[in-house]
Amino acid sequence: MAFARISKVFLGAALPAMVLSGCAGGKGPELPPASFVSNQAGPSEEYVIGPLDQLTIFVWRNPELGAKVQVRPDGRITTPLIADLPAVGKTPAVLAEDIKASLSKYIENPLVSVIVDNFSGTFSQQVRIVGATEKPASIPYRANMTLLDAMIAVGGLSEYAAGNRARLVRYDKAGGKQKEYAVRINDLIKRGDTKANVLLAPGDVIIIPESMF
Repeated sequence: MAFARISKVFLGAALPAMVLSGCAGGKGPELPPASFVSNQAGPSEEYVIGPLDQLTIFVWRNPELGAKVQVRPDGRITTPLIADLPAVGKTPAVLAEDIKASLSKYIENPLVSVIVDNFSGTFSQQVRIVGATEKPASIPYRANMTLLDAMIAVGGLSEYAAGNRARLVRYDKAGGKQKEYAVRINDLIKRGDTKANVLLAPGDVIIIPESMF
């Protein structure tokens, strides 16, 4: 009888610890930590214009043909002499060449440049943070962006977030399927564990569940 009582006490004390241990981390492999060297890497692929991007179009010696425009939700822009020109999915250099080709009907050998002032990016160039954050959002990806950068952008974790059970979903182009990785956001932003900071990729989705207790 004494042994039975001791067993019950032991199990009663151990069970919460086992549950906590099981909830400590997310499922899936972990990504390698971001390093200072990685953050200092060279430029990435050229930016691709997305819906709602703000553009400045400059036409040398013909300023009246230039404009400041926002890419419409349908992916097109309208400038002087050019209507409904597709812009989404193009680099600024490619769009400049398209504008040049259209303006060539009206002026001789136009020189055109396109600058992205404020960018939103296509969905494939955004990082989406959903779930238990202060302000879930889609943010434009930039070269060498880390998990810490993304969490700062959304204001950190909400009060009841289970940050160490968060998951990062990434599309594997080589394998043609999505992969899930465990990320330890609590360790990163509450304990300052730099090993929990990982490099992000365009199109990543970070899912943060709420704590169950």
